[in-house]
Amino acid sequence: MAYVTSDGCRLYYEVKGEGPSVVFAHESAADTRQWRGQVDALSARYRCIVYNARGYSPSDVPAEDAAYGYVQAWRDLAAVVEAVAGGPAHIVGLSMGAYAALMLGFRRPDLVRSLMLAGCGSGSSRKPGGAMQGRMEALARVFLDQGSAAGAQTIAAASNRTGFRRRDPAGWQTWYDDLCGHSAEGMALTYRNYQGARPSLYDFEDELKRLERPVLLAVGDEDPPCLEVNLFLKQILPDAALWMVPHCGHAVNLEAPDAFNRALEALFARAGA
Repeated sequence: MAYVTSDGCRLYYEVKGEGPSVVFAHESAADTRQWRGQVDALSARYRCIVYNARGYSPSDVPAEDAAYGYVQAWRDLAAVVEAVAGGPAHIVGLSMGAYAALMLGFRRPDLVRSLMLAGCGSGSSRKPGGAMQGRMEALARVFLDQGSAAGAQTIAAASNRTGFRRRDPAGWQTWYDDLCGHSAEGMALTYRNYQGARPSLYDFEDELKRLERPVLLAVGDEDPPCLEVNLFLKQILPDAALWMVPHCGHAVNLEAPDAFNRALEALFARAGA
């Protein structure tokens, strides 16, 4: 197994293919396996790099709350880009991974060629309050008290997941089975300290206005928590396109893999031009 070390935490990664580097950052309810459809399609032309975030075995699963958060997440992504890609790369992120990718975009633009941000910004709001933090703490308690299978059931019951199950039962089952096998402690600490405690993207408006990299925002039309914030991102990012994916929920790359892969190649070509 191959690992990168970031702030003392080992991050498991895999590489396939040759060409310009593409680094994939997974969502909270997945791991490297989420990107199989993208790696298989793109590795003939690109060097595809996938990694597991901290808390997702076989990456390390630190036991302390302080080891998790959005700052650690974007720094971990930077460590992968520097150590494995060896320089600037196309960054593809979904949800939690998209948040880290966006932070990397304006904090370390030297490491970024382009950004695909799918399902980005769930929980971000212009209204102050702890609603998201409360929901994520409750989900963390499910993982800690009842285990990963119970946590997976809670996640899968969300309205932005049920359409996937109805349209593609086999694909949904593969995603769900993978989710049931995650570390309960790692999931709980991720939801409590990263998903629940990260700032709203609206808090970064000034920084986002200066992000001069090609961006593609992808959001499913059945993903209400992400719709408003993606309209906001489209308005303020200097070089962003917005792709509303029809009949699609949160896991855009799993629900519309062929269209997602075509969109990636178009983005990479735009960045190259």
